[in-house]
Amino acid sequence: MDKKLIVLNEVSKVFKVGEENFTALHEVSLEIDSGAFMSFVGPSGSGKTTLLNLIGGLDVPTTGNIFFKERGLSSMSREQMAEYRRENIGFIFQTYNLLPVYSVYENVLFPLLLNGDKEKDVRDRVMEIVAKVGLTDQLKKRPAQLSGGQCQRVAIARALVKDPLVILADEPTANLDTENSLQILELMRQLNRQYQAAVIFSTHDEKVTRYVRREVKLEDGRIVSDKNNVNGTA
Repeated sequence: MDKKLIVLNEVSKVFKVGEENFTALHEVSLEIDSGAFMSFVGPSGSGKTTLLNLIGGLDVPTTGNIFFKERGLSSMSREQMAEYRRENIGFIFQTYNLLPVYSVYENVLFPLLLNGDKEKDVRDRVMEIVAKVGLTDQLKKRPAQLSGGQCQRVAIARALVKDPLVILADEPTANLDTENSLQILELMRQLNRQYQAAVIFSTHDEKVTRYVRREVKLEDGRIVSDKNNVNGTA
């Protein structure tokens, strides 16, 4: 596997806010390896969520380019970008974004159905991932019947079930207490080792720093530090 998975080349993002332009990212250049376990950190407005959205193909740079396995995202059509997200990216959100009328099983199954898979062909895969996040006994429950930590485990399973190369986690511990946060971080570290998906956090949570192997700090849309964390080595 090629070690260099994602390359950002002088990426800037400018948003129109009323009559003014707001530059969320200033010429950010960055390389991310396959199997990375890292975080973007910084205060609100530093650009870390914008960076996550650009890597995930939810938005496009104003200038610069992002390459995924040497293919430029900016050259992709809307349909190709949607395919890129479906096939390569798993998203984990702060607010879980689960479908409230679906069970745990159905929430994890859903992305595979969107990919055109038939349930009978992927049922074992869904059950395997649900077991990995420790929710086999909650299989038929809906999100409203689960705790916050359990909902985030469902979100992790949903992100992993497609076997993506990249998992983008936007403040995944923000709504959790300390115990659940640490359980989720340990689970994600174990799954990163097992499945080798690159995991990229956007976070304010200092607890995440103790787990990641690399921390990129942003301020005012610029990278101000990029360091490896020996304590976070899996």
